[in-house]
Amino acid sequence: MEVMEAIKKRRSIRSYLDKPVEEEKLKRILEAGRLAPSAKNLQEWRFIIVRDKTTREKIMQAAKGQRFVSEAPVVIVACAVNTDYKMTCGQYAYPIDVAIALAQISLKAVEEGLGTCWIGAFYEDKVKEILAIPNEVRVVELMTLGYPKGIPQPTERKKWEEIVCYEKWKF
Repeated sequence: MEVMEAIKKRRSIRSYLDKPVEEEKLKRILEAGRLAPSAKNLQEWRFIIVRDKTTREKIMQAAKGQRFVSEAPVVIVACAVNTDYKMTCGQYAYPIDVAIALAQISLKAVEEGLGTCWIGAFYEDKVKEILAIPNEVRVVELMTLGYPKGIPQPTERKKWEEIVCYEKWKF
C-alpha cells in the first residue's frame, strides 16, 4: 500500500470486531512507531500494550467511559520518559515526538487492515495508577487498535487555501 493511500484510508475507529490482533501484525505496527524520528534522537516514547480485558475496562473508565476503549482488543498507552527537553522553538519535544510515532503506528495499522483511534480524553493520574506508571513518566495519548466493525465515511477537510499560504502569513 502506498503511503498516500494509507493516509486517505485512515479513520478514527470507534467500533471493533471481537477478534484478537495477531502478534506479528502488532510487532510490525509497533516497529513503525519505533522507527519514528524524534528531537535529538531521544526516542523518549514507551508503549504499554494492554490486551487484558479487565485492564482495558479500567482504562475505559479512566477514558471518561468511552465504551469502544474496552471493546478494542488492544489499547496502546503512549508514554514519554524524557519530558524536560525543550526545543529551540520553545516547544517541549515529547508530545510532538510521541505524536509522530503514533501517526506512523496508525498508518501502518491501516496497511495491516486494522483501525485505530487517538484518545486524549482520559485522566492521566488514573491511567498511571492502573498501569503502575511512575510519576515522572507522562501518559501522552491512548490509542485503540483492532479490526474495525465498519469504516466511517471521511470527514470534511478544510480547503487548501484555508490552510496553506506561501512566503508570509496571509490568512
